[in-house]
Amino acid sequence: MKKNLIPAQRRKLVQEYLSIHTIASISELSNLVETSEATVRRDLEQLENEGYLERTSGGAIHQTRMNLESAYDTRAISYPEEKLQIGAHAAAMIADGDVVFINSGSTTTQILRHIPKDARITVITNNMTAVSDLEKDVNYDILLLGGNLNKKVSAVTGQFALTNLSQVYADKLFFGVDGISPKFGCTVPTNSEAEIIRMMIARTRGLVAVVTDHSKWGVVSNYEVASLEQIHALISDDGIDQDAYGQLVSQSVDIIITHPNHGSSQ
Repeated sequence: MKKNLIPAQRRKLVQEYLSIHTIASISELSNLVETSEATVRRDLEQLENEGYLERTSGGAIHQTRMNLESAYDTRAISYPEEKLQIGAHAAAMIADGDVVFINSGSTTTQILRHIPKDARITVITNNMTAVSDLEKDVNYDILLLGGNLNKKVSAVTGQFALTNLSQVYADKLFFGVDGISPKFGCTVPTNSEAEIIRMMIARTRGLVAVVTDHSKWGVVSNYEVASLEQIHALISDDGIDQDAYGQLVSQSVDIIITHPNHGSSQ
């Protein structure tokens, strides 16, 4: 029986439940610890203050910290089919005549791989895969930003890259992140990549879209690049939780869900 648990016991149960399920509603947690929803809300407020979770309108999400930048090869083998479908859908949203910003990362690399070879577009990117991985017969224009080479993530960053970005505008931006949450927005682990994304957002005249698999929801990294209010769309996979869906819709974010192995829908 869980009745008459002291606050520390209730909060420990809530932490353990969220560590397994990632997301939970107030009613779920109230049933778990057999107490009122008002008491659960107070427990969640305390746990949020201690950095264990992030409250949402109807419950809470487990807060995962991602402080270190993982290597490109490590990212690429995580949810590969989901990233492929996300990239394919994002590429299909690019129209002839577009100038497009694309940042570094394994999901954004899939966008580059799915753009038709004969597309009449210009891609501006700090993603080194743009020159090392694409086939030689790609006919669309690729402007690779100069700057400091980060071999670990196959990207260029730094003041030289920022200066180049400050001289151009794009019609659309597709960027990947290491974490996304209602409270902390879109985050990445390094300031150098954060600066690139922020500049891309500032220089985009139209669509600003995040491309990321469902595992990034509830993850918080070191540097915020955008609040949810600053993005127009999120392209993700069908593993995203309904609570996450609701949180994003409440911020007027257009949610595009892709389905690995069988296309995509909106």
